[in-house]
Amino acid sequence: MATLDEITKEKQRIGEALARVDAQREKLAAQRSELEATERVLARYNKTPQPRRRARGAAAQAAGPEQSGRRRRTTATKPTGGNRSSPSLGDQILALATGKTQQEITAACKGVRANHVGIAIARHMRVGRIEEREGRLYAAHSSGSEQHAAV
Repeated sequence: MATLDEITKEKQRIGEALARVDAQREKLAAQRSELEATERVLARYNKTPQPRRRARGAAAQAAGPEQSGRRRRTTATKPTGGNRSSPSLGDQILALATGKTQQEITAACKGVRANHVGIAIARHMRVGRIEEREGRLYAAHSSGSEQHAAV
């Protein structure tokens, strides 16, 4: 019987060790995913251009992009900040928040997706520019501390 007791104790010890290893593995996996996310954010905001890693052969690198069979992606030019002809969606929503419901504001913003309107309203509510009373949205009164400098 002493042998069976030893086997049972050894199985229990190994089970506990496995549980500790699993917990440590989960902890390390979570840390790794956080580090990867941080790395992506830093890469996005890094000012110095990083060398691109290519998996192509040396012959393909020597050939120009015209000869590689790939088209170059073109981007449309965006107007500069001062040349806007209409106010932004956030400004429109702030102007419409005069006791209207969210559905009324969404209907008033023609051509804008409803989820975009909802996101803009939530953003305004989060920073305190819009407040909700009895299901209606009202623009909060500014305390005068926000002054925008004219450029």
